[in-house]
Amino acid sequence: MKLATFNINGIKARIAALPAWLDEAQPDIVLLQEIKSVDENFPTELFEDRGYQVATHGQKGFNGVAILSKYPLEDVDRGLPGDPEDVQARWIEATVVVGDTALRICGLYLPNGNPAPGPKFDYKLAWMDRLEARARALLADETCALLAGDFNIIPQAEDAARPDAWRDDALFRPESRAAFQRIQYLGYTDAIRARSQAPGLYSFWDYQAGAWNRNDGIRIDHVMMTPQCADRMVDCGIDKQIRGYEKPSDHVPVWVELDL
Repeated sequence: MKLATFNINGIKARIAALPAWLDEAQPDIVLLQEIKSVDENFPTELFEDRGYQVATHGQKGFNGVAILSKYPLEDVDRGLPGDPEDVQARWIEATVVVGDTALRICGLYLPNGNPAPGPKFDYKLAWMDRLEARARALLADETCALLAGDFNIIPQAEDAARPDAWRDDALFRPESRAAFQRIQYLGYTDAIRARSQAPGLYSFWDYQAGAWNRNDGIRIDHVMMTPQCADRMVDCGIDKQIRGYEKPSDHVPVWVELDL
């Protein structure tokens, strides 16, 4: 089973590029971020025609997450637990059953947090505290599960072409990286880093200043797996090439293959 996470930076802007990638890569499950659409305006039929069941948690103009799945989606939950006052559409989770295995998939779009310090950075760190609590709960259930999406976190210096340029950015500040590491230390496996510690593995290139042409990228899109899920990983990768396609997102898909 192949699962991918992909921040598409607007479903309307990616109405041609996203289906083209789906047809090329043939993922079984896709977790989307920044759909920037309310649920009723999401082009569900476009993906249903390709055999996907669709679940969305949308928001007008920004944020928004979705799941596309060739397996039936069960027990869909929207919104990260822990703050009933938080109305930002940044979290969706569901269960898919593949063979004898139930896999809990959690798609997330973690707050950017800039400018830092400030209220937006405080919101980011509070959101990550809630994420850690949900991650703990999944581990306590001994669940085959994963957290995947745009984390807006550069975990280590090797995950940026120019780490010094990000030192004061919310994506690379020590507080952000420490919050990400706490999830790792619980027992979650970063799929890409489980396969390679090499530098140059990026998932985002800014639209500005020729970042793509200079390969001035960062790795901020991650798949984090519980031990029960990590044991089933057979491969993973980053579809870097589509950043060079026509009308691309500034992110590219990160994917894992699981033996379920």
